[in-house]
Amino acid sequence: MTRILVVDDNEYVRKHLKILLQKADPSFVVCGEAADGSDAITKADELKPDVIILDLAMPVMDGLAAAREISKSGQQAAMFMYTLHSSAQLEIEARAVGIRRIIGKPAAADLVALVREVARANSINGACEPA
Repeated sequence: MTRILVVDDNEYVRKHLKILLQKADPSFVVCGEAADGSDAITKADELKPDVIILDLAMPVMDGLAAAREISKSGQQAAMFMYTLHSSAQLEIEARAVGIRRIIGKPAAADLVALVREVARANSINGACEPA
């Protein structure tokens, strides 16, 4: 199983990603959702997901700040930014805080492919349970 944490302030986007990922591969399990970066840090620490999908623009704490804190905590999760915003500067900033790739929201199929790559590379097996 590939355990995934989905972080986006839009509930519709979170639900859409959950359905998309679980339909794409039955071994993908969205074990948690968060609506802001601060909650993402807490959930990442509790759930120890294999993959974290972060939006950029969120209230309380944005996706870059959350990724920075998650990386500092020693989490091994692969982090991807799923956002409407993209630029060369954002790509540089995202990589600096541990985000592997930025995926535009219209390119959800690319996100599924990246999660598959992580699952294959790690031969992930586990359950979505707090540590």
